[in-house]
Amino acid sequence: MYDIRWIRENPEAFDRGLTRRGLEPLSGKLLALDEKRRAAIAASEQAQARRNAASKEIGQAKAKKDEAAAAALMAEVATLKETMPALEAEAKLHGDALDKELAQIPNAPADDVPEGADEHGNVERSVHGAKRNYAFTPKQHFELGEDLKQMDFETAAKLSGARFVVLQKGLARLERALGQFFLDTHVDEHGYTEVNPPLLVKDDVMFGTAQLPKFEDDQFWAVSGDVFAKNASATDMKGARWGMIPTAEVPLTNLVRESIVAEDELPLRLTACTPCFRAEAGAAGRDTRGMIRQHQFTKVELVSITTPEKSKEEHERMLACAEAVLKKLDLHYRVITLCTGDMGFASQKTYDIEVWLPGQNMYREISSCSVCGDFQARRMNARFRDKDNKVRHVHTLNGSGVAVGRALIAVMETYQQDGGAIAVPDVLKKYMGNVSVIEKK
Repeated sequence: MYDIRWIRENPEAFDRGLTRRGLEPLSGKLLALDEKRRAAIAASEQAQARRNAASKEIGQAKAKKDEAAAAALMAEVATLKETMPALEAEAKLHGDALDKELAQIPNAPADDVPEGADEHGNVERSVHGAKRNYAFTPKQHFELGEDLKQMDFETAAKLSGARFVVLQKGLARLERALGQFFLDTHVDEHGYTEVNPPLLVKDDVMFGTAQLPKFEDDQFWAVSGDVFAKNASATDMKGARWGMIPTAEVPLTNLVRESIVAEDELPLRLTACTPCFRAEAGAAGRDTRGMIRQHQFTKVELVSITTPEKSKEEHERMLACAEAVLKKLDLHYRVITLCTGDMGFASQKTYDIEVWLPGQNMYREISSCSVCGDFQARRMNARFRDKDNKVRHVHTLNGSGVAVGRALIAVMETYQQDGGAIAVPDVLKKYMGNVSVIEKK
């Protein structure tokens, strides 16, 4: 979220950032709203000051036995008392209108983000490993899983509808093994602190990481009274609502909301393995088969809270941590720098890691690492006190370390054998009871 004072001082830079995002300039509209807000605040403050001054003058008039002046002043105070609530309400009205506009504007891209209208403008940064050769035609993960009778979409549909899956036996354990492996690596080797956060969060927490207000339809909502609804406003029904987290980024980043941390406590590096829930609004017809796009999935998240001076360096470090687990699994992948037209709402710069899926014969995203600057911190009021005793907003970063469901897909398709069995990668065998192969019994 932007600071209106910064926009006031840097309108051209603000509009340039929006233009790079493919949006129309907005500084004129925002500054007009800000002018109304400031004028209303000034009028309210002047009325308050005059009321205070008149109240003192009443006492002075009475001390001089000037009853006519005292009566006139009392009448003036009474009038001010009646008009002040309206002035305060007008200031709040303009302030709320400005805040509503600011909350729906995406973050400005960093200067080194490539220009582009959509994913076709993304730039390949690096490639790791090579595509494997198979003596047979590789199958897709859902073909392998259904043949093994360990991946069941039909039963999941009876339980929950489309875009859900039931995993059993070896595949269920393999998914659990991947989550444990990712967590252990990030905690033991990369220095992240493991967190077990809530899966249901309040609206202001969703707002803090920019899921609200723009992406309300993309979330699932739980409403008190055992009623579940998507896009259900708390004002439209009895009781409060909670958002079901679309990623652990939401609760992890908000751990520093409405607080001031000392600079020597930074960077904070946090990780969690959680279920994630996404309505996938607008995804009709896309990836309808398999586990690529699910309403419920497991992901290991990485979050960093750091100083403005260290955030770029932390971004590169986070990317390296996400890459490290894929290298240990010996998976072929590439790293993409997203262009201005494809990056997320809160991001200043994003690296996507795309893993190669032999069965699909294409790369698919398995991790997205973003630096957000102070965009989320302003929405959360998350700050730090620097060594000069100055209070400033922190910078926040988030990344997948990595998506467990998609890692399962990548392992299944990469390590498939002729006949449909799945070899277990060496780094996962200790989590699998030393099982080497998942096969049909």
